[in-house]
Amino acid sequence: MMASPGALLAPPELGVPAEDVQVASRRTALSCDAATLHRWHVRPGAFERLAPPWQAVRVERRDPAGVADGSRVTLRVGPGGLVRWVAEHRDVRDGAGFVDVQVDGPFGHWQHAHRFETVEAGAVLEDRIHYRLPWPPLGPAVAGRWLAADLDRMLRFRHFRTASDLQRHAAWAARPRLRVAVSGATGFLGAALVGFLETGGHDVACMVRRPGADHPHCSLGPIAVDAPPSGPDPLEGFDAVVHLGGAPIAQRWTTAARARIRDSRVHGTRALAERLAQLERKPRVLVSASAVGVHHGGFLAEVVKQWEAAAEPAQAAGIRTVHARFGVILAAGGGALAEMLPAFQLGLGGPIGSGDQWLSWISRDDAIAAVHHALWEPALQGPVHVTAPTPVAQRDFARTLGRVLGRPAVLPLPAWVVRAVFGAMGDETLLRGERVEPTELSRAGFRFLSGDLETALRAELGRPAAGVGYPRLSHNASPAPEAA
Repeated sequence: MMASPGALLAPPELGVPAEDVQVASRRTALSCDAATLHRWHVRPGAFERLAPPWQAVRVERRDPAGVADGSRVTLRVGPGGLVRWVAEHRDVRDGAGFVDVQVDGPFGHWQHAHRFETVEAGAVLEDRIHYRLPWPPLGPAVAGRWLAADLDRMLRFRHFRTASDLQRHAAWAARPRLRVAVSGATGFLGAALVGFLETGGHDVACMVRRPGADHPHCSLGPIAVDAPPSGPDPLEGFDAVVHLGGAPIAQRWTTAARARIRDSRVHGTRALAERLAQLERKPRVLVSASAVGVHHGGFLAEVVKQWEAAAEPAQAAGIRTVHARFGVILAAGGGALAEMLPAFQLGLGGPIGSGDQWLSWISRDDAIAAVHHALWEPALQGPVHVTAPTPVAQRDFARTLGRVLGRPAVLPLPAWVVRAVFGAMGDETLLRGERVEPTELSRAGFRFLSGDLETALRAELGRPAAGVGYPRLSHNASPAPEAA
């Protein structure tokens, strides 16, 4: 018999003393309805959106049935994916919730009930976890207090992420859902974008270099980028294309590395733009990654100029083309911030070089939301700065990160060390700075979730200020009329 909504939150029958069962829970009122909450949670990408960025966890395998009674998901947890964790979905009730039960993993018992309750003002999201630590009484004595605090931290973040994502999607809810092709879909930014789009109800295809590549997180599967189609081009009929591919910048710039960085961006973008231009049913918009480094000269500036010019065939064919000039994207799970964290957590961080150089930054959540906004907003075309409205000097960045972590941040990294270790890459990316502002995004009605640096870092690292909590969008801009 299917459990009633109340039974979803019933204590588990463990056959152990009740005092051995611990409970972590959180309730949050949201402005959507319970059915919307349920759909968001059961769509592909929901786990990735809900996983705290500071935790080392990834999906190893998920059941093709998705969230259904008896379906399972296999996770890898901890450094290097050392711990295997298998959870089974049970008591799935449309519009009401479901329960995840550990069938193999690190806990003596784990039951996580997700409940979505309709109320007069909208809906209430409730998470309730019943768990038992292994190896009693040693396990609870050693890790009990730490785990309780960590679970509370995790649930606070999950409710923040759910609320902010749903509010972003609500701004465009009246429009038909999109079919979007994404290159670089397994990368630092692309993976987050795919999860965000799929939980919003959009259908996503991953553009891959090898036709046999396995990309289970894209609902429409892979599309080969290099292999010419033997029949109709699989890109026919997509509403939008997001191009995020390119070789990593963070490597020593040997002659071969410079060629990889340039060719992966310029040649890859030109080939894609020419392919899109030849389609019978062209996408309405192409959002192609770029960088704010175009402004300061040197190797990167020349690459960016050629990179943006390579998309011209798409624009000439009538496809609205947006060059998303990203600043430094901050996320605990990758990119520049992840590289800095170990030193700062040990109290060994500090300003780089003089510390006077500007850092134009943006949180990863705002970066993917800006791409999403560009898919819809016809006013956005050409170069668009995707940065927060509050650039900071590099020394102020170091001080702020140290304050958020509760660590000193006074040990400088001298310019000569940067140049000796990283060469020209360090000189252009670490010692030079760009002060740019998101003028185009602001004019197009985009609302930032994390407009100031400390708010962004606290949200990303799960350390909201005491008494303040996580940030929330005050409102979204009204969507502009859809272009004819």
